[in-house]
Amino acid sequence: MNPLRLGHLNNVLLIGRLVADPELRYTQKGAPVCDFRIACSRRYKNRETGEWQEDTLFINIVAWRRQAELAN
Repeated sequence: MNPLRLGHLNNVLLIGRLVADPELRYTQKGAPVCDFRIACSRRYKNRETGEWQEDTLFINIVAWRRQAELAN
């Protein structure tokens, strides 16, 4: 039996804090779209100074159809 190959499918897990309330809207054809933004932070120790620093990355996310309704 051939193993299942999903060469064009990406799976990403993002864990962070919600920056603002999700915004649900609908396209002209009625498909739901949800926009929201999360903040992911990481702490690391600066090698030169030895002090702890925090880096924050803000990620814009767009969900479509059923995922949009669930995200809202």
